[in-house]
Amino acid sequence: MMIDQLITAAILIVLFYVIFYIGKIVYDVFHRGFDLTHELVRKDNPAIALSVSGYYLGLVIALGGILVGPDQGIVDDVIDLCIYGLLSIFLLNVSGIFCDRLILYRFKVTEELVRDQNSGTGVVSFSVSVASGLVIFGAVSGQGGNIWTAVAFWAIGQVLLIAAGAVYNRMVPYDIHEQIEKDNVAAGVSFAGALTAMGVVVGLAAEGNFQSWAEDLPGFVLIAFVGLLLLPLIRFLTDKILLPTVRLSDEIAEQEKPNVGAAYIEAISYIAASFIIYWCI
Repeated sequence: MMIDQLITAAILIVLFYVIFYIGKIVYDVFHRGFDLTHELVRKDNPAIALSVSGYYLGLVIALGGILVGPDQGIVDDVIDLCIYGLLSIFLLNVSGIFCDRLILYRFKVTEELVRDQNSGTGVVSFSVSVASGLVIFGAVSGQGGNIWTAVAFWAIGQVLLIAAGAVYNRMVPYDIHEQIEKDNVAAGVSFAGALTAMGVVVGLAAEGNFQSWAEDLPGFVLIAFVGLLLLPLIRFLTDKILLPTVRLSDEIAEQEKPNVGAAYIEAISYIAASFIIYWCI
């Protein structure tokens, strides 16, 4: 039995890396505006490094949703990994387009990453990929669903990520696009934390076996919207409890040198709260 498990694991690991390599090729196709090797090796571009690292991490998380759960037999596991792996690659790359067009919509993300080497943009791109990977993880994990339920949960998750971006823009006293375009990494880190937190909430809410839309959708939407509505409260509590002697907005947007350390604390508070929200609901 142990030998059979090791053989199965070896086959799945090799196939995982094959699909991961396909994901790299697809990423290059979707990002033909720059040469990845040139940006990373010749130009030492940290913004591109952040963006592509987020994509790779998001892809690993998304593919993990296919592998978790009970063993269905090597043939079924291989078929699922191939079908849902390719689907995950496509959806994750489309999520990057949504980031460009609907989340950071007031400037061209690729130009900020390549021309300006803007790490604030890079970390937001990182978070969108990770958040989308978490959403895909929840959408493809479990039993009872199919390709269309996975796509539907992913689509709902993208709408919620866009909504989280809009809520965040409204709740902070500064213009997030203006700050990020000014190469304010702290503003990007804070925003990235909020988006990642939304991905955690949505991904965990979608995780598990699919019963029916009537049974699963209300609970999924409830948890996701609670997470969305609590974003302002989480920021308020972070401001008053974790950093009681300063204002987060002043540290991030009103100083000559933005406080990236304060932004890390704000970002982590969002992510930590996202797990608490799921566990409590």
